[in-house]
Amino acid sequence: MSVSRTVTSQLDGASWIRRMFEEGARLRAERGADRVFDFTLGNPEVEPPELVLAALGRAAGAGEGHCHRYMPNAGFPSAREAVAERLRARTGLPYTAAHVLMTCGSAGAMNVAFKAMLDPGDEVIVLVPYFPEYRFYIENHGGRMVPVETDDAFQPDLERIAAAITPRTKALVLNSPNNPTGAVYSERTLAGLGALLAGHPDVTVLSDEPYRGLVFDGRQAPTPAAIIPRTLVCDSWSKVMAIAGERIGYLAISPRVAEWREFFDACTFANRILGFVNATAIWQRVVAEAGEATIGAEAYQAKRDLFCEALERMGYVAPKPAGAFYIFPRTPIPDDMAFIRLLVKEGILAVPGSGFGRGGYMRLALTVPRETIERSLPAFERALAAVR
Repeated sequence: MSVSRTVTSQLDGASWIRRMFEEGARLRAERGADRVFDFTLGNPEVEPPELVLAALGRAAGAGEGHCHRYMPNAGFPSAREAVAERLRARTGLPYTAAHVLMTCGSAGAMNVAFKAMLDPGDEVIVLVPYFPEYRFYIENHGGRMVPVETDDAFQPDLERIAAAITPRTKALVLNSPNNPTGAVYSERTLAGLGALLAGHPDVTVLSDEPYRGLVFDGRQAPTPAAIIPRTLVCDSWSKVMAIAGERIGYLAISPRVAEWREFFDACTFANRILGFVNATAIWQRVVAEAGEATIGAEAYQAKRDLFCEALERMGYVAPKPAGAFYIFPRTPIPDDMAFIRLLVKEGILAVPGSGFGRGGYMRLALTVPRETIERSLPAFERALAAVR
């Protein structure tokens, strides 16, 4: 059986995150788990909140009968209304259940949206650095990713975005708090982007928000949908509830999108024909009841401070991120791939910035025990000394 040329080419550029995660499995088998420091995968190491687990128990044992059957492809009306209520409170916009589609995570929401909106050759602007799967999501549906660099603080560069828009531009992906940088896009920047896109009414913003609840230093992430009229929210509870394996999220179409009804119907159809069919029944019930219960950013902030301050003392450039659960230091040599190989010799697994479109950096996940960070620091120091 032959593999398609498209998938073959995509495999060649497949995610460095997974490659390094698999390298970690090899190293642990070879050296022992206590001698490997794996910072590759943003896989929450904490347990879900007690409120979530209690809601899960009730949902699994629901006594109303037939609670595991098919439901409308868009999801349970009660779950969609619960999401709409939270969006109304957060944005001040008149969301209803009819604007919300329950999905298999934020990734499922993005694929459903791209399936509904893209024709072959349509373009989607993605800001660099970016989560590498975005390219594949876009290409899944015949689109072409157009990477656009951010500024020195990883904020959207409005002049570069304006220059990248063409008659084929259908969408722009925002990811704030950002993976991999941890940047949180400012309200001023989002307002400027909204003003820019007012002159391009066919361009839709896809706001990918799985880290929205993980913001540090007492700050909050501005909500793009409240600022930019033509916005689709793609959200997930994977990170904020520490349930990454459960694949539950939603797609919300702004009530300010003129053709929202037609687009909702198209997305519901796409949810079915892409094979998702519907989001998992039990977890729709859980998030309807306990969707505001999150793990909080405090534990990650403490590890962020420990890690960044230790690396800075050594001589790395490691600014503290504003959100998410990664840090994105510069590599001490321009060739991030060469430095990642040097770290592997020390038992450290990191993801090269090149995998996110920005060479000269590395992504380190904070989703490890504090002890792992502390024990890894001498190895980081040895790697830095080796290149000096």
